[in-house]
Amino acid sequence: MTNIDVNALANAKAKGERPYFFDDPAVERVLSITMAVAAEVAVLRERMDTIERLMESGTAVTKASIDAYKPDDNAARERQEWHAAYVARILRIIHQELQALEDESLNVSSKKLADAQADQ
Repeated sequence: MTNIDVNALANAKAKGERPYFFDDPAVERVLSITMAVAAEVAVLRERMDTIERLMESGTAVTKASIDAYKPDDNAARERQEWHAAYVARILRIIHQELQALEDESLNVSSKKLADAQADQ
């Protein structure tokens, strides 16, 4: 049996230059870390969902039963809906910035909004 160094594989740098999407590499690093943590949370959420479903069905909760679990259509749909809402929450600020680019009326400063409210 061959031993695989999972840490080395996870931390290995891909060949070639890393693509950057933002002007500031620090922003890129923070986004990368955030998305890695978000992915781990999603995996934990799925495992917790599996544990809950196994318990509800009366199945013994073991590592083997968790690893072997296959969600039915309803569970898969519920998980997909959770994932979509989760990603939307994580990327909310990016979505809002895209909306502001498309609709200039959304780019009003909070001070101007407060002043307009006070004038009414």
